[in-house]
Amino acid sequence: MSSQGVWVRARERLRRFPELLAGCGEQAAAYGKCVAAMTAGHTELKKEACAAEFEALRDCFRLAAKKNLK
Repeated sequence: MSSQGVWVRARERLRRFPELLAGCGEQAAAYGKCVAAMTAGHTELKKEACAAEFEALRDCFRLAAKKNLK
């Protein structure tokens, strides 16, 4: 297997990222709001603080990526 093929596939996934993100705006906004709320002031973000929101965003990306497979 050529290492060049790996980079071609990786670049293709990165090119599709904005399109996938656009379809997951609601989940991205919820995750961003959670992170912003948890880091207000000088508080540190804890590892599992926004886990539910992150899971929802990750699931949305997965579903969008599966739908857009070529």
